[in-house]
Amino acid sequence: MGNVIRTAATLLRIGLAAGRSTPGDRLRWWGLFCAAAAVAFVVLATVATVATYDGRETRADARGPVITFGKDAALLYREGADTVGSRPFSVVFVRPLTAEAPVPAGVTRWPKPGEVLLSPELIRTGSGEGILTRFGRFAGTVTTDGLVTPSERIAYVRVGDGAPRNDPRWMHVSGFGSNGGATGEMVDQPTVTSPILALWALTGLPALALTVVAARVGSRTRDRRSGLLQALGGTWRHRMIVNTGEAAIPATLGTLTALVPYAIASVHSTRLAPTGYILDHRDVWDAWLMACAMAAVSLLVVLGIVVGTHRIQRNGTSTRPTSFSSRVPAWRLALCGVGVALVLTSQYVPRRAQLIVFTSGTVAMWAFLSSVVALLTRHLGSWVADSGRRKGHPGRLIGGRWTHAHPGVIVRLALAMVIGIGIVAQMQVWTSRLGAHSQAAVATHQRIKDTVIEVAASNMTAAQTDHFRSSLPAGTVLLSRTFHDPGPPKDPWVTVGGTCHDLRVLEVECHGSTTAPTGGNAQVEEMRRWYGDVRFVQASRITVKADGEQSLLVVAPAAGQLAAVKQAGFTLPNPSVQVEALGGNWLGSSRTRLPNWIQLFGITGILFILVAGAVSAAAEFVRIRHALAPLSVLTGRRRVFRSVTSWHLTVPLLIATVITGAVTAWHSVFFIALVNEGSVSWAVLAAGISACAAVSLAVGLLGARAAAREAQNWKPAAD
Repeated sequence: MGNVIRTAATLLRIGLAAGRSTPGDRLRWWGLFCAAAAVAFVVLATVATVATYDGRETRADARGPVITFGKDAALLYREGADTVGSRPFSVVFVRPLTAEAPVPAGVTRWPKPGEVLLSPELIRTGSGEGILTRFGRFAGTVTTDGLVTPSERIAYVRVGDGAPRNDPRWMHVSGFGSNGGATGEMVDQPTVTSPILALWALTGLPALALTVVAARVGSRTRDRRSGLLQALGGTWRHRMIVNTGEAAIPATLGTLTALVPYAIASVHSTRLAPTGYILDHRDVWDAWLMACAMAAVSLLVVLGIVVGTHRIQRNGTSTRPTSFSSRVPAWRLALCGVGVALVLTSQYVPRRAQLIVFTSGTVAMWAFLSSVVALLTRHLGSWVADSGRRKGHPGRLIGGRWTHAHPGVIVRLALAMVIGIGIVAQMQVWTSRLGAHSQAAVATHQRIKDTVIEVAASNMTAAQTDHFRSSLPAGTVLLSRTFHDPGPPKDPWVTVGGTCHDLRVLEVECHGSTTAPTGGNAQVEEMRRWYGDVRFVQASRITVKADGEQSLLVVAPAAGQLAAVKQAGFTLPNPSVQVEALGGNWLGSSRTRLPNWIQLFGITGILFILVAGAVSAAAEFVRIRHALAPLSVLTGRRRVFRSVTSWHLTVPLLIATVITGAVTAWHSVFFIALVNEGSVSWAVLAAGISACAAVSLAVGLLGARAAAREAQNWKPAAD
């Protein structure tokens, strides 16, 4: 046992020393540092996501109402919705029935009738839209104990005693502490797998790609060392210890660096741009133990990748290293095929599993597509070398042979471009996914702005609607909207009632019979688009029943009256549940905020990919300048440098760009067909392909320039 420990310690010291003395050691040191930090960052972000979900559910349950159907109700409770800008938020209307009516978490006392409690974020974002007076008099704020996140927007409105107890919209509540999943940001919260899947697809994959690239920087020396260790009788354990020792210090420091932003987020709530979401520091703090454990796991993953990318023949008959630069392993080609198969078969699995299968296949396809490209360019390299030999072209001959002998170089360089184009394309496609209703809402807003406003009122007498009309801005028109559904085989329709004066304002004929008009102004046309069969009817007085089939419509002569209509609707004795512009609830849906999260994850992933590309390119410059410099003695011309790098780097990378562009176009179109929404921006895809083509040219030119500079001072030396 003592000999084993001493041997392991010696090999570990050899690895530590090798990390400070091998060619390209500084570049690899920083590459592994950045890779370990990136992987740990994604892992810790996953921990923070899971902890945040747990904290959100706990706080939502603490404020959830306990519904009762007996006589022990302590207050009436009703949930509504409103928007600030295009962001929706919850409005909770309450009417205490006893002096000791319970309060939810985050509320110390119920305000007086006509007063309102607002969350801090709602005050910050809505102060310019009159949020402090929209629901009544401002009486205080909701503390963070009653908010699922500090960025949540929510309002508690105390209505007067005139609110009827028999209104079916009111719920009888005996206390708080039940399931609160239908209020605030919990209304449309996706499952925890959704953000984690997006995080690892857009950010985790680039972090792992960066790790592979950094692990193979200066790999020629380590491959020779691995072969030497085997020739001396070393086993895979001995090689693992040396490789681990070489990468341990930068990987450990990178992992510890990733803990710094986590530590900051655990003591100070952090706003995540561009989403506007505030990460609650309490949730992050509670997950410190799990964060430390997962950080250690991420470190082991990075070291495992370093060890796994430096393998040799296992049969013991050869000391030639089996590395990523000498051949393309068949298993990587198989995994790329599996990824494509998963993408193709995702349309046949159940609806809920489609996105998971598609994303899994996408990750596998993008991760190993560069290996397919390298295999093709390896065969191309053989053809180019033969062509150069026949025509006496030294640059083509050398470049072709290098490409054939070192396909792993193309894998690492193309990996950044392949994943980069894939991320950009997916960001664009996901951003275009608004859905049919959201797209219709955007189009409606562009045509008529907020001049048609829906007021979800209930159980209003003619006197109450007349009072509501008097509180509306001058020039507005008040109408009633009634939904009729006779059932099959007849189709439902909507009747809109108003006085003759109001109907003429809308350019609708005024008569007593209910018919579908052919005329009408722009607002009427939008009503038809949203309601379908619309029929107008004359009504001298307007009432609203309590059956939920009726509501009110307010038509304004110009845009900008929505805030005033909201204040009138929410300050009624029995307030409206919702006051929105026509289609406005789709403008502020969670689908419209999804692009912000895609941008957050995607931009972070692109940053990782840029680092991977920079490290890979720099490593190739170091290798090429040392390998090509002796050619100056044989040729006496610098043109050979440009020729070799063009055939060895530029041409294969251009081929990789073309293949990636074609695969990305197919992949994006397939995804749109799968989800039945979204669009492909060919301009964005063309820009990405053009950028990668420019990078391919730049890599070849810079590689030739580095070799030419090295050739000026080259002298023979023992290797």
